[in-house]
Parts: sequence; C-alpha cells; structure tokens
Amino acid sequence: MYKIKEIPINERPRERLKEVGVENLSDKELISIILKTGTKEKNVSDLALDILNKYSLSDLKNISINNLIRIKGIGEVKAIELIAAIELGKRIFLKEKTNKKDLTSPEEIYKYTKYLFYDKKQEYFYALYFNNKQQLLKTKLLFIGTINQSITHPREVFKEAYLLSASSIICLHNHPSNDTTPSHADITFTKALIEIGKIQNIPILDHIIVGDDNYYSFYEHNSLNL
Repeated sequence: MYKIKEIPINERPRERLKEVGVENLSDKELISIILKTGTKEKNVSDLALDILNKYSLSDLKNISINNLIRIKGIGEVKAIELIAAIELGKRIFLKEKTNKKDLTSPEEIYKYTKYLFYDKKQEYFYALYFNNKQQLLKTKLLFIGTINQSITHPREVFKEAYLLSASSIICLHNHPSNDTTPSHADITFTKALIEIGKIQNIPILDHIIVGDDNYYSFYEHNSLNL
C-alpha cells in the first residue's frame, strides 16, 4: 500500500489544485483534501474512494456522522470535517441561487429554494422574510415534521419577522409524496397565517408547497383570501 507522500508531487491532490484549479479535480481528490490523511492501512486517496464507493454525491448531501464512521478509517473528527465542508458548500450554493434573481414570482421562489427539499423524506417548513423593497432578508427553517405532516405554530413564523423587522413573509413546505395538493391542515394553517399577518401588518404573500418536480402556490391559485 503506497502512502500519499509516495505519489509524485505533481499528482497529489493539493498540488494538482494549485496547478490545474479546483474545478478540474475529481470528487475523490476533493474529498482527499478535506480528509487530509489516511490511516496506517490505507492512504487518503483510497479512503476517499471508499466513501465514494459506498455513497453517491447525492447521498453525501445529507450524510450523518454515524453513517460516515461506519467506514473503516473514518473517525468522528474526519466525519465532522467532511460534513462541515458539505454543509458550507450547500449554503454557498443556496445563497448564490437566491441572489441570482429577484424572487418576484412563485416560480422563481420554487426554482431557487427547491434545493432545500432535495431528498427529504419528512416535511420541512421554511419561512422567507423580506424587507419593504421585497429583498430577501433571511430563509429560516422553522420545523421538521413527520413523513406526511409538519406542525408549527403561527407565532414561530412571526417571531422571526419581528426580530428581522420584516415587511412580508412567504412560507414554504414540502410534500415528500410529491402530491402538492394542499391538505385540509395546509389550508387551515395558511388561513391562520393570513389573518395574523393582517393584524400584525406583516402580510403573508404566498404559501408554496414543494414537490420533487412541481409546486403549488396559494397566490397563483388565488387562495390567499381563504
């Protein structure tokens, strides 16, 4: 078993990054750089390959520490570092997506936030907070529910709005079943949000239900006057 130091310098991942640019490195090389070192039995390149043989890049988006440390040679520290790097990449990606265009329509909001719901098997409820120029102030995850139900309270939605001095709110949650038809609970909850928004002068501009490849907008369906 060769060690990383036995690889010619110009073929080592870090050297290749400097030489050819990060965008030209393979997935294995990128993971090798994050892991930094291998073990006595396995060099870091083969350790990275073990990860990729067990998990696809899609799997890694939501990988847990416990799943990673099941791979021989991956301890808690390496697992934490890898997960932190993945999470940072996700946040940068999301930030770029939401900044590329003004979020002026339900379709735009769906396109640039559906990443939040990729491969989610439970319902996730988010609120998007906007200033008086309709600029996005913050995207806040408020609740993670069961397979077919999310439970949050309207006060949690407006609590963050007060802290941000937000002028309006758009709510989103996913239906893991991919059926974006609003449930009775969705309609009741949306109605409660709208009423509180009117009282607080922080209107709910839309509530979007997200599926794998489609969405339902209360605004587009003229359902905000429930």
